[in-house]
Amino acid sequence: MSAVIECAGLTVRRGTATLLDDVDWTVEEDERWVLIGPNGAGKTTLLQVASAQLHPTAGVAGILGEVLGTVDVFDLRPRIGLTSAALADRIPRGELVQDVVVSASYGVLGRWREEYDGLDHDRAAALLAEVGAAHLVDRTFGTLSEGERKRVQIARALMTDPELLLLDEPAAGLDLGGREDLVSTLSVLALDPDSPATVLVSHHVEEIPPGFTHAMLLRAGRVVAQGPLERVVTEEALSETFAMPLQLSVEDGRYAARRRTRSAAL
Repeated sequence: MSAVIECAGLTVRRGTATLLDDVDWTVEEDERWVLIGPNGAGKTTLLQVASAQLHPTAGVAGILGEVLGTVDVFDLRPRIGLTSAALADRIPRGELVQDVVVSASYGVLGRWREEYDGLDHDRAAALLAEVGAAHLVDRTFGTLSEGERKRVQIARALMTDPELLLLDEPAAGLDLGGREDLVSTLSVLALDPDSPATVLVSHHVEEIPPGFTHAMLLRAGRVVAQGPLERVVTEEALSETFAMPLQLSVEDGRYAARRRTRSAAL
């Protein structure tokens, strides 16, 4: 297997603030990673680097065999599938769902004068079906629920058959049912050997889909722990990451965490 992300000494500073501090990280093409940490930990910043949206201040960031700073990012970005709240905000609310997905072929948001053939539309329809959103094809993006929008964004991110899939807090804003539907969808993708290497950003261990293989825990821009999921997502590491005593449970491949009570600590 070859690495799709190779970071060494990765540091990002903005003014006097250090957003990422000396991060080493390697993602192989068959791995599915989750980045977990509190607000301000540096998770989204790391994803911005991985998506070639942000250059590091120091260190080296290798993405899909290219080194940021030595490659035209406009050639690199089409090889990466990305979902984020910022991207979703730019999707025209009157756009048909099928067009939201198919327009990823040209890397644009909103249909204009570009032309698509039958194969493009067939692929968009197949991806919407894969994420459980086939029934939304003729709806406009603005009429969808938050959970439906998340599914459509994932289909769009997969449209160009990316080599790397990056998901920035895809469960944010969802209710319990919406979150569970999304976790199920992401689990199906994670377990598919033909799916691209995937990195998911989350605040919550409850959002880790079965099938994910690795985790990185971040706090204040530094790595607390990283590696295989079962070795990294532990009570000790999570307690250090969130600066409070946490109790962790695992059932049927799903994680849950809560603050450790006094009685549980005795």
